[in-house]
Amino acid sequence: MPDLLIELFSEEIPARMQARAREDLKRLVTDGLVQAGLTYASAGAFSTPRRLALAVEGLTAASPTTHEDRKGPRTDAPDAALEGFLRSTGLTRDQLQARDDKKGQVWYATVTKPGRPAADIVAEVLETTIRNFPWPKSMRWGTGSLRWVRPLHSILCILSDEAGATVVPLTVDGIAAGNTTRGHRFMAPDAFTVSGFDDYAAKLRRARVMLDTQERAAEIRSQADNLAFARGWQIVPDDALLAEVAGLVEWPVPLMGVIEDRFLALPPEVLQTSMKEHQKFFSARNPSTGRIEGFVTVANIQTPDDGETILAGNQRVLAARLSDAAFFWENDLREAKSGMAAWAAGLASVTFHNKLGSQADRIERIAALAREIAPLVGADPDQAERAARLAKLDLRSAMVGEFPELQGTMGRYYALEAGEPAAVADAARDHYSPLGPSDAVPTAPVSVAVALADKIDTLTGFWAIDDKPTGSKDPFALRRAALGVIRLVLQTSTSIQLKKKVLERHLLASLLMVKGAEFRRRGTAVEAACLNDLLAPSELQDITYRLVDADDTATETALLNSMDSIAANLLSFLHDRLKVYLRDQGIRHDIIDAVLAQEGSDDLVQVVNRATALNAMLATEDGKNLTQGLKRAGNILAQAEEKDGVEYSFGADVKFAETDQERALFTALDTAEPAICHAMARQDFPAAMTAIAALRTPIDAFFEAVQVNTDSQIVRRNRLNLLSRIREAGRQIADFTRIEG
Repeated sequence: MPDLLIELFSEEIPARMQARAREDLKRLVTDGLVQAGLTYASAGAFSTPRRLALAVEGLTAASPTTHEDRKGPRTDAPDAALEGFLRSTGLTRDQLQARDDKKGQVWYATVTKPGRPAADIVAEVLETTIRNFPWPKSMRWGTGSLRWVRPLHSILCILSDEAGATVVPLTVDGIAAGNTTRGHRFMAPDAFTVSGFDDYAAKLRRARVMLDTQERAAEIRSQADNLAFARGWQIVPDDALLAEVAGLVEWPVPLMGVIEDRFLALPPEVLQTSMKEHQKFFSARNPSTGRIEGFVTVANIQTPDDGETILAGNQRVLAARLSDAAFFWENDLREAKSGMAAWAAGLASVTFHNKLGSQADRIERIAALAREIAPLVGADPDQAERAARLAKLDLRSAMVGEFPELQGTMGRYYALEAGEPAAVADAARDHYSPLGPSDAVPTAPVSVAVALADKIDTLTGFWAIDDKPTGSKDPFALRRAALGVIRLVLQTSTSIQLKKKVLERHLLASLLMVKGAEFRRRGTAVEAACLNDLLAPSELQDITYRLVDADDTATETALLNSMDSIAANLLSFLHDRLKVYLRDQGIRHDIIDAVLAQEGSDDLVQVVNRATALNAMLATEDGKNLTQGLKRAGNILAQAEEKDGVEYSFGADVKFAETDQERALFTALDTAEPAICHAMARQDFPAAMTAIAALRTPIDAFFEAVQVNTDSQIVRRNRLNLLSRIREAGRQIADFTRIEG
């Protein structure tokens, strides 16, 4: 079986595109080969800045010959139908066979497709792959029609076996496939021939090209660590930068540089961000001072002076960049010391959303909400409000204007410079968190209050204008904001009734600020002007609210009802995100649904604790059997209530019990019901699960020995009312009808 080697040699491929391109090349070629009838043992794709390569081992030498029986028209069909069938098969009439069918005799054709050599198939598949390659961006050059990410120079395509290597005959837009490639652009630019993948990889290494991206990354990491260790420094880990730099060089040569003393007073985040964004430098930290004092740049060439000229040039460029950063820093510090009033005023002209006002409007809402949330999370209300008013002021700073990714981080420095308490300054840094599922969650009370307020304002604002995520579209990252609320609440164990205590009240505030609607309160009365089109539910869009005195309670009630409707919809959205979060924690979806169906589902901490305890109980044998008993009781009761037209919800009396099993169930319920009730009141969910699990044995015994629908109506009603007690015991914990199995 031959091996296949493909290389597509071009000008530099952007590093961000290389990983996807490797996978696309492997997928398109191997899928095409398999569809054409070839098989292979293994395949691997590789990339450097100037080449994409694919090695396929154990490829079959040819596709197999296939025979296909095709059913045609009936033997007595018109000649035109038969002639059409013959044209489609390429056969003559004497090559057809008449076979018996349900409706008489039918013509059958046996179409033979001879196998094809692997070279012909590879040429066809590779040309299709090249011409239809899914680059995010591509270009044309010269007079040709081919589109590629950068001008394509050569195609290497060979099949090799024990007899040697043969070039696959292929020409794409004037570029003929061959068996040659080139090494490093400067250190080994001459062409050389290869006879297979092992020969190809070995000759590339001698020509100063490391073919494997992971090998280049490991080499960069190792050499950078060694250079830093020699100076007593440590490289700041940055996997994303490492992957990018590994895609920029074919022969990595790390070089260590030192940052000038005049820049060491800059915050380490500024130094690290400037070097990473502008020059792709790795930062080196001095563990004894905690400062960023050096850097590692990765050259793509070995020079006679061991990189001194390259390093000197990089130092000059870095000095210019850091001079700009120092200028921004000094100007921003002066503004911070003066109270940041100019920044606060400037945010009034920065639009957050055309329907939700400016950043200044948003800060007012967040500050008010942070003050309300603060007592719920153990934070000082004054500090929470102050932190909310300062948290976004750095958006107007020169440093954040240059490096937007430093928003929040710079806010902390400026708040400290303004003399604010550490808790307030930390909240400015932390209130954006968590930004993703792996991001750390702030735990300081003031930071939690402001972070929750920030995310809840985002959610309630977009719900107020009915701009919710649809399908895969979420341009304002509302799903991320919802997950942030969930993680903040759960990981800080903040027990809070989100709907009543937060969502409804802040939704009203968001609605009143939409389009600058002005409100004022006079005692219990509210005067509103033209709220048309401000409320999301369609039934409210033609309503204008005008409260002229305290007696106009009907309009006030309608407004509050609308808040309830929107808040319920937003809570449902949070529940959907919570389901995804809990499924990742190993809790089944039906258990989550069973808990969310209960009262108090807006307290996410309670929901999670209850679902966790229920999940643990249902993992036991008692829990599984108990679930069946509870569901059986509910089903029998529901059928009887539908048939009789009454609700069996009270009146079960032990004096009407006829069997020991009934009396035992009465006794068990008398013990379990108060225990469950008290445990749920204390939110001691494991204790509640233990109490209800004790019902498993008496419930099983009851259903094995007792016929509920007996002839005696008194006994039947008593037994149905007893089943009602079972159902209600379960309802205190969860809706067991939603649990599967």
